[in-house]
Amino acid sequence: MNTAAVSAGALVTAVSLQPTVKADAAAPTIYNLSNGVKYAITKDVAKGSFPQEGDICAIEYTGYLSNGAIFDATHGEGKKSVLLFKLGSSVVNAGINSMVGEMKVGQKVQAIIPPELAFGDKGICLDDGECLVKPGATLVYDILLKKASIPPP
Repeated sequence: MNTAAVSAGALVTAVSLQPTVKADAAAPTIYNLSNGVKYAITKDVAKGSFPQEGDICAIEYTGYLSNGAIFDATHGEGKKSVLLFKLGSSVVNAGINSMVGEMKVGQKVQAIIPPELAFGDKGICLDDGECLVKPGATLVYDILLKKASIPPP
């Protein structure tokens, strides 16, 4: 099996999510980053610049658990915002950092982030043991790179 590309059905089945592309559309190509992030481009742009480490990036995202439940998003009922962060910083998890570094401005992807690049063996848990993201969870993100710019001096 070619590890560089698998069917969109495998992406969806592996994480129990519905595809973000129409069922009658051609299956998207699944790409693999060297660190284990897998992604499909759900909205491409002909031209666009790639952000560089240290650039200020503005993204919209939705984060899903493997069962399809949304655990975080920049938009939703009562929300319409972007997340601003310095590419390479610890503001977002390592998986989002590496994915955004591979995107062009205006591009949208669906990325599968392995646990070691998300919240690892700690997850996101309260002191009482209840977890928003369980330890060892693989996460799925829809990410739109809205803007990237050089930080001010």
